[in-house]
Amino acid sequence: MIPRVTVDKILDAALVEEVVGEFITLKKRGTNLLGLCPFHGEKTPSFTVSAVKGIYKCFGCGKAGNSVNFIMDHLQLSYPEALKWLARKYNIEVIEKEITPEEREQQTERESMLIVMQYAQRYFTETMMNTDEGKSIGLGYFKERELRDDIIAKFQLGYSLEERNAFTKAAVKSSYAPKYLAKTGMSIVSNRYVEGKELAEADLFDRYAGRVMFPIQDDGGRVVAFGGRTLSTDKKTAKYINSPETEIYNKSKILYGLWLGKKAIQNNDACYLVEGYMDVIAMHQAGIENVVASSGTSLTVDQIKSIHRFTRNIIVLYDGDEAGQKASNRAIPLLLEEGMNVRLLQFPNNDDPDSYSRKVTIQEFQDYIKNSTDDFLYFKAKKLKTETANDPIKRAGVIKDIVENIAVIPDNIIRSIYIKECANIMEIEESILQLEVNKIRRKGSKSSSSQSQRPSGQQTGTQNQSTSEEGAFDPASLDDTSFMEAAPESELYGFDAEEEKLLCLLIKYGNMLITTQAEDEVNMEHELEITLGEFIIFELWRDEIVYENPLYKMVLDEYIEQLKQQNLPNIEHFLRSPNPIVSSFIINHVIDKYEISPKWKNFGVLVPKEIDNAKRDAQRSLFSFKSRKLSHFIHEKQMELKTISYEDSLKVLEELKHLDSLKGRVNKLLGREVIK
Repeated sequence: MIPRVTVDKILDAALVEEVVGEFITLKKRGTNLLGLCPFHGEKTPSFTVSAVKGIYKCFGCGKAGNSVNFIMDHLQLSYPEALKWLARKYNIEVIEKEITPEEREQQTERESMLIVMQYAQRYFTETMMNTDEGKSIGLGYFKERELRDDIIAKFQLGYSLEERNAFTKAAVKSSYAPKYLAKTGMSIVSNRYVEGKELAEADLFDRYAGRVMFPIQDDGGRVVAFGGRTLSTDKKTAKYINSPETEIYNKSKILYGLWLGKKAIQNNDACYLVEGYMDVIAMHQAGIENVVASSGTSLTVDQIKSIHRFTRNIIVLYDGDEAGQKASNRAIPLLLEEGMNVRLLQFPNNDDPDSYSRKVTIQEFQDYIKNSTDDFLYFKAKKLKTETANDPIKRAGVIKDIVENIAVIPDNIIRSIYIKECANIMEIEESILQLEVNKIRRKGSKSSSSQSQRPSGQQTGTQNQSTSEEGAFDPASLDDTSFMEAAPESELYGFDAEEEKLLCLLIKYGNMLITTQAEDEVNMEHELEITLGEFIIFELWRDEIVYENPLYKMVLDEYIEQLKQQNLPNIEHFLRSPNPIVSSFIINHVIDKYEISPKWKNFGVLVPKEIDNAKRDAQRSLFSFKSRKLSHFIHEKQMELKTISYEDSLKVLEELKHLDSLKGRVNKLLGREVIK
């Protein structure tokens, strides 16, 4: 358990704009910051951060919260783990209280798997640096590749001993459960294992025996997987083995090097995309840090979206060999379709970034990278001229390839510019290219249209109509004061409206002092000064009114619990709730959606503030709530009359008469005239 004083220290230090800015590029818009939402795929920014209020909100998917909620959602951490992550970021020492066995049991499998991976990284690094085999083979390999000590440490490189179960044996000896060694994919379950019995060390063997190890981190810096390279010359042995898909590792979403390179990507507003682990490492050694690689898989749309959060500009540095060309041809259409600005670079003599960096000086490498990139169209046009001379069939194929690339570009203006440039370079009528592009786009449109035709209410995806790409809703067009504008919700049923209104008044103005009439022990009336919060809670308690909406009840119960402890909780208290549902409720329902412009004063118009009428609003909301409750009770009694005997009905009729009288008095207080 983390002490409350430490939690408050973390929350005070964790500025939402800094925390969110670790994962997406934010641009200033008025008093707010705007970026691409990391929780759902979008090309038009709808994710807004208010540094003043310390919160974020996505107008596309509705996600909202504070800095802790963001880390919980984005990195899939529990509340305590998110606090620890932030504590590490801000160098705040966390001294936890001893947790009970019950609390220990509640640690999730995900957390246990992450702990195993953290141990594995330390084990492989220490093995390489401190054992004879590790130093001679593992460290020897990296030194042969001319890596400096600081780069080896930066990427936490390591080595797995050739002994078939060295890692598994060491992990179990260090009290790591065999089941988590298997779940993370670090150890493999042998054929001798009998299904149903508890896993033991004897049932496992190492996945990566005899390999140099590359830890793979998510964009929160946690090790979630490994890549292992064999040093054997046996052609039957796979050169690289990567971690399998697990609960903590989805290889289609992770980019190698993003954790270490994202700041440089933001600062340079550009990202280099390479093929392998060593390519990323070599570029860092050459002083170029804005670089990533897909982790042992073809580039995916999710990986592109991860880059797009930081920049739209990407330079593809695939190898010059046939495999590199194929990888490049697969990646370019995906990048263009996601609205990226694509440039290409090819190294001479079929070199890759790693091999070329070892042939030239750091300065020569940097100069080559800087001066040798081409827009994808010009790159392909060069290829057209050099490789298709006197071969019209091959020329037509390359032109078709370029046209297909242009057709997937979503921006109309950029697409039309490329068509014009392509026509000039290839000496083809612009109208012919436009016609071909239109054909491809119509074909693609029909295909996507047929896939999307499904019964109403069964549409997939998180983006709603208001944030579609064509005519997309742009939150930047809103005034800054409308930052908390919630998306339209379904009709309120039951007592939601009254429960919500009273809860908002409680949280916003509960500590405001008011005067009310009260009776003493001899039934004499006198004025009593209490807080608005105490007044509302007392009125609900006196008439035994219970909240029915589970979310509102959860917040109300927390308020009452704080009152019992002599505290008057405010908005800040609930924003810091460990429950993201509670903080999201505060953002969407409690924080003011609009602010009165001070300009009205210049015209002599005094607009009343909500706080000025808080007591009156609370009284009206309470009476309205009571009236609705009485109507509900009356309806229940009327239904009961239809199912009971005549004798029993006399008692129910008396109750109905009493309830009707109470409702009449409440309506009178509300100023409602009941016509019968």
